[in-house]
Amino acid sequence: MIGFGLLETLYMTLASTAVAYIIGLPVGVALVVSEGSENPFIRRMNTALGILVNLLRSVPFLILLVALIPFTRLLVGTSIGSTATVVPLVIASAPFVARLVESSLKEVDRGIIEAAQCMGASMTKVIYKVMLPEAKPSLIVGSAIAVTTILSYSAMAGFVGGGGLGDIAIRYGYYRYQDDIMIITVAVLVIIVQIFQEVGMRLAKIGDKRIS
Repeated sequence: MIGFGLLETLYMTLASTAVAYIIGLPVGVALVVSEGSENPFIRRMNTALGILVNLLRSVPFLILLVALIPFTRLLVGTSIGSTATVVPLVIASAPFVARLVESSLKEVDRGIIEAAQCMGASMTKVIYKVMLPEAKPSLIVGSAIAVTTILSYSAMAGFVGGGGLGDIAIRYGYYRYQDDIMIITVAVLVIIVQIFQEVGMRLAKIGDKRIS
């Protein structure tokens, strides 16, 4: 049972993280490149994106999970199980990922960006050839933070039958007072978090060209 719950938790976490980055990465880039633009339309777009991201981030995940039950049921046909949990996980984590990406890109030295622009590089090339490669270590650390945060969100989904280790902890450890099940699930979650965090930090060190 614990093994199956672990597989469900990993599926929810990794699938949600992948989709959240597909959405959040371009949003984070857009927030950075549109900031301070002289074009009124782009400035309004930046403001609208910022407000939307902040609104979604301000809603507690458990409330968002319950509020999205009709939408989740419409999208995947059910509101129970690991696949159904991916939907609210993505909606909750994509804005968080966007802010992580925005923060990482803002750490890039402006002098490098301006040098690339002076050499005639287009904004697309500046993004893909300068900003993202320079911010790679920070982006990797941010992804480790995102994965662990989404993992904690997936555990909360156990309150509404979301599956995974959180569901096992609620059904057996909480409702049936089986303390051993609760302790085991918590221990497994802690181990997973430590593994994700350690892998992320090691990858960030490998990708950081400033570290010899």
